[in-house]
Amino acid sequence: MPRQRQSGKPPVRIEDEARFLRSWVERPLVTGAVTPSGKMLARTMASYLDPAAPGQVIELGPGTGPVTEAILRRGVPEDRLILVEYSADFCALLARRFPAATILQGDAYNFPELLAGRLEGPAAATVSSLPLFTKPLPMRMKLLNDAFHLMQPDAPFVQFTYSPVSPIPKSGDYTSQPSGRVWWNLPPARVWAYRRCQNVNGRAHGHAPHALPNGKHRPR
Repeated sequence: MPRQRQSGKPPVRIEDEARFLRSWVERPLVTGAVTPSGKMLARTMASYLDPAAPGQVIELGPGTGPVTEAILRRGVPEDRLILVEYSADFCALLARRFPAATILQGDAYNFPELLAGRLEGPAAATVSSLPLFTKPLPMRMKLLNDAFHLMQPDAPFVQFTYSPVSPIPKSGDYTSQPSGRVWWNLPPARVWAYRRCQNVNGRAHGHAPHALPNGKHRPR
């Protein structure tokens, strides 16, 4: 008999969606989404990363790992990833899927404290899937500035949102670069990349030298 084509989504994808739905029901303001990020959205987020840039890559709120997979496909080695996830169940899953990555369980809005002793130098990028619009603006700004303090001067903070507007307001201290609308995601989303502005001397504008969690200082 001819082999019948299988229809529907892969079993792993279905299991991940079930995990996400259960997590969202239990903690909707923490999980933020009902389903994991789609492949096109994950690929768009990873496209803002330069695999050749020195330093580790910090991912906030990786969930079941779809964006992590896209980052690896982008060419970033797994052992350069630091994944900060609130859910203990998701952390266990991430540890199985990405054994070479550093998995940290805790509140991503306090991620500098979680990274103490884990960050080897200024990070190459921060990628966030956190539901920023569930938090007040001061918390969003603190998250962005914390990331800037721990990254290379030209490194991106990459964030997606379902909203048509940026979750971070415009400022002269950083640039904001939006992607096109990712219509193939459910629901449709947009990616924003934020970078610190540089003054004429090449230094990051609006930020003083800041100690890294390992006790070193970020290069000026």
